[in-house]
Amino acid sequence: MPFRLLTVFLFLSYATLLGQQTTVNQNRLEKRIFDLAKFGLQENGETERVAFSDADIAAQKWVMNTLTNLGLEVYIDFAGNIIGRRQGKDDSLKPISFGSHIDRVPHGGNYDGCVGSMASLEVVEVLNENNIKTKHPLEIIIFSNEEGGVMGSRAIAGHLGKSALGVVNSTGYSMGEGIMRLGGDTTRIAEVARKKGEIAAFIELHIEQGGILEKENIQIGIVEGIVGLKWWEVEFKGFANHAGTTPMNARQDALLAAAKFIIAVNEITTGFEGAQVGTVGKIKAEPGAPNVIPGKVVTSLEIRDLSSEVIEKVYQAIKTKAEQIAKTSDVQIVFRSLDTTAEPAIMTTTIQKEISNAAKTLGLSTKKMPSGAGHDAQDMALIAPTGMIFVPSKDGISHSPKEFTSAMDMANGANVLLHTILALDKKLK
Repeated sequence: MPFRLLTVFLFLSYATLLGQQTTVNQNRLEKRIFDLAKFGLQENGETERVAFSDADIAAQKWVMNTLTNLGLEVYIDFAGNIIGRRQGKDDSLKPISFGSHIDRVPHGGNYDGCVGSMASLEVVEVLNENNIKTKHPLEIIIFSNEEGGVMGSRAIAGHLGKSALGVVNSTGYSMGEGIMRLGGDTTRIAEVARKKGEIAAFIELHIEQGGILEKENIQIGIVEGIVGLKWWEVEFKGFANHAGTTPMNARQDALLAAAKFIIAVNEITTGFEGAQVGTVGKIKAEPGAPNVIPGKVVTSLEIRDLSSEVIEKVYQAIKTKAEQIAKTSDVQIVFRSLDTTAEPAIMTTTIQKEISNAAKTLGLSTKKMPSGAGHDAQDMALIAPTGMIFVPSKDGISHSPKEFTSAMDMANGANVLLHTILALDKKLK
């Protein structure tokens, strides 16, 4: 068969297959993405919608009105999360939950978090249109302040500590102030926490935020796990002295030692087998004058992997090498572990299988892969069986106004989400 005829045949076969399935409305899904992007729209055409901002609050109200019009019971929990509940045939059963977030990083794009959130609304609308009532109640969760510390999901998982409430984001509001602005109540945060087993399953659809799916021409990513991460502050202390009068062999140059350290982080991390990553993304030299040898340098160190053991092995190797660098450079070095840590979250195998089955039924190609970025699903996995669906990101760009995912890719992900929910509804108790 000629290639062109084969292409047409495959397209028609796929279209016929979709016609036999309950599917989402691609145009309506894309329109909602564009409608959501209007909240925080700037004169330059970009959208700014950082958590707790006026734009975030306006978008929150729009989502709540939409969910209400779809027939859901809607409320704001004490952590500022939007909760929409659709009754099931047996409302005493544990809910199947799904959703994502609508807040954005400064100068972010229209798709990160938003695709999963708008797809969740679309799933409910399709169920309504087809008069499908699930056995389990369904629960949409639009998490608050994901970008500023997965605040809403941490609260639901029972891990939002009081110290986090003082953290201030780029709007100038602290988490505590932001929760109150969103309609939550900081005095009742503990009541938001769900016990392990209260939710039958949680599923999050998200853009990949990387370029693997697009590069390999894969339509659906099945997330095996979300990497854990640990942060350290690394301080090098040498001796600040005159740059013109201090011989090269008599210097205690903290910045030179830090430079060797940065190179070592890259060499050591890539020296281990696996997909672990190590990054130095921040550096500060003091006193910071061109004619003074730096006497003090503080850098960051971040390590991510699906295994906590691998993170620790890489860290210990880096620390050992750093101490050798400090000794030969005649400087002191101190590693300080920071509170910004997240444990790896492995996605539930049975949900991965249902995602795979749904994609296969819809004729979509799949790839199992890790998530290198953190998501609300990472916290939800602490209390419920959890799965994640990825769709391609154009050129692997995310957290940027140039972020883009096509309407077809969004619809593919939403269809997989829909059919995974329906499959789980039949199989879960």
